[in-house]
Amino acid sequence: MKGKKAVSSTQHAEPGRPEQSVRERVLKAAFGVFRKRGFSGASTLEIATRAKVSKRDLYALFGSKHAMLAACIKERAARMRRPRELAAPAPESSAAVAATLTEFGTSILRVVSHPDVLTVHRLAVAESDRAPEIARTLDRNGREANHAALADWLAKAQARGLMGAGDPAVMAAHFLAILWGGLLIQLLLRVRDAPSAKEIESRAHAATQALLKLYAPFRAAP
Repeated sequence: MKGKKAVSSTQHAEPGRPEQSVRERVLKAAFGVFRKRGFSGASTLEIATRAKVSKRDLYALFGSKHAMLAACIKERAARMRRPRELAAPAPESSAAVAATLTEFGTSILRVVSHPDVLTVHRLAVAESDRAPEIARTLDRNGREANHAALADWLAKAQARGLMGAGDPAVMAAHFLAILWGGLLIQLLLRVRDAPSAKEIESRAHAATQALLKLYAPFRAAP
């Protein structure tokens, strides 16, 4: 009709912000539906309606509902990586080692304890029999990536004589095991509330102190 403008398939961007792509809009809508209804209860019609696209568009982008779930999980798993704390130059002192480990542990606990991240884990577990690649995607982009980044950083600290002898990969596994304990399982099973900021800080500090004690560098007697 005269006087009316055609509406774009993408939402209008706010001033100074890029437009949201159709793919991003679909993934956001899909995750909202998966979170609300679970994978089996989620319908492509509801996802398409939320994303303001056709079902044909959904399948053109992803091919299947499982592929859509895998994309949602891959995108969010990438956000779980916390190498930022470990990207700084190699530590120069024992105090710097302790501070970085504590900051890293705090970040990991805070991110993974977030409701959206727990939803990602539950979805991956629920579909692990029918689509094991979804669980592998989550593990590879989340846990494995964090473990590898921590092991690499610990190797640098070890090379400077700030950590004792041992396999850095094993050190990283020890740190993460002490950090989490049974917390993640309890959160996934919804048998406890998310940890408070105080508990997160306490866990990160305790894991750091335990690791430093376990792998204290050898100091020759004067």
